[in-house]
This record gives sequence, C-alpha cells and structure tokens, in this order.
Amino acid sequence: MPNIRVRFAPSPTGALHIGGARTALFNWLFARSQGGNFVLRLEDTDLSRSTQEAATGIIEGLQWLGIDWDEGPDVGGSLGPYRQSERLPIYQKYISELLSSGHAYHCFCTAEDLDNERNQAAEKKENYRHHCPYLHKDAAYIQDLLKSGQPAVVRLRIPESGSTVIHDLVRGEVAFENRLLDDIIIQKSDGWPTYNFAVVIDDHTMQITHVIRAEEHLSNTPKQKHIYDALGWSMPQFAHVSMILAPDRSKLSKRHGATSVQEFRDLGYLPEALINYLALLGWSAGEEATLLSRQELLEQFRLENVTRSAAVYDLDKLTWMNGSYIGTSSPDRILELLSPEASSRGWWTQPEDAYALRVIQLIQPRLKTVYQFFEQADYFFEEVNNYDQKGIDKYFKLDNATEILTHVASIIENTSFDAHSLEVAFRQRAETLSLKAASLIHPARLALTGRTSTPGLFEVMAVLGQNICGQRIQAAQKFVAAL
Repeated sequence: MPNIRVRFAPSPTGALHIGGARTALFNWLFARSQGGNFVLRLEDTDLSRSTQEAATGIIEGLQWLGIDWDEGPDVGGSLGPYRQSERLPIYQKYISELLSSGHAYHCFCTAEDLDNERNQAAEKKENYRHHCPYLHKDAAYIQDLLKSGQPAVVRLRIPESGSTVIHDLVRGEVAFENRLLDDIIIQKSDGWPTYNFAVVIDDHTMQITHVIRAEEHLSNTPKQKHIYDALGWSMPQFAHVSMILAPDRSKLSKRHGATSVQEFRDLGYLPEALINYLALLGWSAGEEATLLSRQELLEQFRLENVTRSAAVYDLDKLTWMNGSYIGTSSPDRILELLSPEASSRGWWTQPEDAYALRVIQLIQPRLKTVYQFFEQADYFFEEVNNYDQKGIDKYFKLDNATEILTHVASIIENTSFDAHSLEVAFRQRAETLSLKAASLIHPARLALTGRTSTPGLFEVMAVLGQNICGQRIQAAQKFVAAL
C-alpha cells in the first residue's frame, strides 16, 4: 500500500470554521494514525475574496489546535507550490493537454446565450444541459476567435448517457446520472482554473491518496472523476463526512453562537477540549467514550467509524468538556493564559504570582471557560463596593445582622488564618450562640465578597488574609448600620 497522503485545502476567505477544523482534524488523525503525511494547501484562486489575513488566521487556528502538517505554504515541500495562486502554469499545462486530446473545448457562449438556452429547456420542461455550438467548429475557426480576443471558457466533455459511480469510504457506492451533469467549465475566461479542475490537478500532482472532506463536496466528485478519466489518472479514495447542523437541524451559522476556532480561543476554550469535541462530531469511539486525549484519539480513529448521519452542534456539551479539561489543567497553565488580561486590569503583573496561583486553584474547579475567572474572582483583586441585592435582603436586613457581623469580626481577629481553624471557629461560635453555622457563614460571605455564591468561605478567607477580611467586615458593618 502506498504511503498515505491526505490534505486540508481551505479557501482563505474567512476565519477557520469549526466545520473546516473538523475536516482538518479527521485528515490529521487519519494520517498520523497510519504513519502518513498531512499536507496543507491554500485554495486561493478566488482572488477577489482571498486575503493574507484569512490565510494567516487559518494557519494560526490550526497551530493553536495542535494540528501540524508535513508540507504547506509555510514549511514548503517537494510537491509545491502549496498556494493555488502560485500554480497557474501547472493548470495551464493540463488545460492544453485536454484541448489537444479533444477531451476539452473552447466555448464562446455569452451569459445571454446560456440564459436563452436555459429558458428554452424550461419551456420544453426538459433537463437543462448546455449544447455548445462551438463544440464541432474546426480548429482554425476557434483560433481566429481566440486571436480576436473574444472571451472563452474551456469546457470538459461529459458523456450524455450512462452514470458515474463513486466508491466512497463513508457512503458506499453513490451513482450520478451523466445526463444531469453539464460539460463543466474547467477554465474561466480570465485564464484561471475552476475549483473542480484545480483540485484534481493539485491532488494528483501532490500524490494525495485519500480525500477526506465535507459531504457538501460529494456532488463535485463525479465532475472530478471525469477530469481524472480524461487525463488518464487514477482517483484517490474519497470519504465524505457528514455535515454539522445547528441544534434545530438547520445550517450552522453565526446566529447559533461562536462557530470559528478563533472565537472559541478568544472565549476561553482550551484546544484539547475543542479537538475532543470536534472528533466526536460524526465519528464514534464507542458509547462510553467522551473525554479522549489526543493520544487516545490517534489510537482509536478509524475511517470506518465515521458516521453517515449529520452531526448536531451542541455548545453545552463542548462547554462541559472544556470545564473538565480546565479542571485537570495545571494552575500554572491557567495563570499563563489569564496573565495578559489580568495585567491589563492591574490584578497581577508577575509571570509567577503566588497569590494569583492560590486564587486560581480555588476558582479553577468552577470554571467552564478560562475567562470566566474574571467574572468570578474580582473580589480577590478589587475592593468590594457592592453587595448582591438578594443577599442584602436575605442577610443584611435581618434584625440581628449587626450582631452577626460583630461575631464574625471577633472570629477574624482571634483565629489562626487557615481554612481549618476558621471553620472550627465559626462552628464553635455558632454552637455557643445556638445558631446554625450557616447563620454566620452566609452573612460573612456576602460581607467579604459581595456575593452569595463563592468557593468555600473558609478557603476564600484564608486566601484573602486576615487584614483584608477585617477591613471588609468593618465596611459591611457600616453598610448595615446605614440601611
């Protein structure tokens, strides 16, 4: 069996969408698990829409996910160039071959000509198929038109009868009736190849053995097969993976929330969580398998386990996975991720901040995304100037609120400041007062953090320290007195 070679070939016209990232991941997993090669190719012949910014974003997105490649526009390789915009002479060479062999021909029909032809077919209730009046013109006549500068496209001859059968590794045999195919355009009037032609030339000359791509490209495959056949080339094996649908089973779009890799990165998702989640969109590792490391994915990934049915995008599941990965990450890693924003807020500036690490260890188990930290940890780094209104009503407006805070102040002043000692002191004082410990704990939490929900109060107090806790209780006492 020849060395497996696969490719990911995005168009740099926008951000790296999760559908594209999933395609890249499946190709990468297949190549790496089989000891093959993974090629990155940029399909940038849409010159009006392709941008360097988008190309850079795609490369950075893949790198952030940890998807590497053996050949590509940034690393080179012996079968490049790896940007279609740099491959025009290669395409023109094979256009010339197909014209010389009679498999392709110049078509000078205008848009108006084609519209009239379509309308006539519609009136007759016939399937539209272009019948080019220039197909059987002699070579001299065609050359005269070309020399005169008349715009022309190049079309590939497609049989008008029979069917084209594609053997797909995911979908099995898929047949397409040739009468429903047109003589496809393989070169536009500006001299640039069409998508279907360029992709065939690229895959063949880059020795691609397996084309793993989205289901939406399945309808392109019979057209591409005719190009392979006309050039006398063997086709790679195809595997068309299912679409990713929104929860309502509509087409996934921005209205369903974040859909690009860069958006998830900026929202505080970890690359291993997104990799894990994307792998399970249209691929099954068994009913029990959910959280899978990169190594486990490499060990288990098989194309035969890619499903035919559409995958449904579930942000809640991804967010749950992300929380699980955050929970098992090292606090140092979370500190590094948070530090740029934390520095801009003035929370900490040192790359190794012992206090920040203690706060992270406390907050980390509660995080679903990394940057939720800034919503949940403000009271560790900023003054408490406001209190939760429901907490005020429930704890600060009690008849004995002043007395409760006085007891809390006494505990703070007279207790060793570690979590265990604080818990013992709170529970002993509550028992002495014939109160439930919660009667002291909840007002204390509100006074010290401004919130009614935090990590364990005693751990929070131990991190805040005795002086800060004492000052905040005094401020809360003044607040209650003014109610």
